Amino acid sequence: MTATQSPLTVHQFTMRFSSTPRGARLARRLCGHRLDTWGIPYGSDAHDVVTLVAAELCANAVRHGHVAGRDFHVLLTADPATRTVRIEVSDTRGERIPHLPTATTQEGDSGRGLLLVEALADRWGCSPRATGGPGKTVWAECTIPGLS
Repeated sequence: MTATQSPLTVHQFTMRFSSTPRGARLARRLCGHRLDTWGIPYGSDAHDVVTLVAAELCANAVRHGHVAGRDFHVLLTADPATRTVRIEVSDTRGERIPHLPTATTQEGDSGRGLLLVEALADRWGCSPRATGGPGKTVWAECTIPGLS
């Protein structure tokens, strides 16, 4: 007799937000809420890391990817099979590709967001928008032990 195991559910949250600081804050809050709903509880290290990475990517979309009258898009995915949470933030400014700041390019307190993403995420990168529209998608992946 063989037991059949039910497939694990891949969780997904997607939404467009206004390309404003208020839109970035709302995106961070909603991502945090979804993580809690998916079993990554508020206050856990995993929740804090993913929420911070999402906040930095959303803030960068507003600060560096803003085009008047255009929103940014967030796709948050939790895959229990790979124990990975992936954050994708798309904006409509394809000519401004993110890069890690160097000592000569960093100005004051700005430019540290991608350094945080680099330090906290297991992988991150940038690609053209999957929808074929103008712009880019900046993504990051975090491995979450015990994700189910």
